[in-house]
Amino acid sequence: MENTTKPLTARSVFARNLRIARRLQDVSQEALALQAGMSRTYVSEIERGERNVSIDNMGALADALGVALRDLVDPEMFGGLLDKASK
Repeated sequence: MENTTKPLTARSVFARNLRIARRLQDVSQEALALQAGMSRTYVSEIERGERNVSIDNMGALADALGVALRDLVDPEMFGGLLDKASK
């Protein structure tokens, strides 16, 4: 049977990785938003993939979490965690 799953878009990779990185640090959306100088609603929309976030805001979110921006845009970054969580 052929694989019919669509590859993740850059927006969805960033959204997924941001949410995972935030949750691993046990940081609320509100605390992350405050640290990054954004609204909680905006952070929520980013994590759901509803916002086309600017590179400047991506950097601010990465800095607020203390992670490298490259990790938040790497489709393989949290692949192992997702595999373990689905089992």
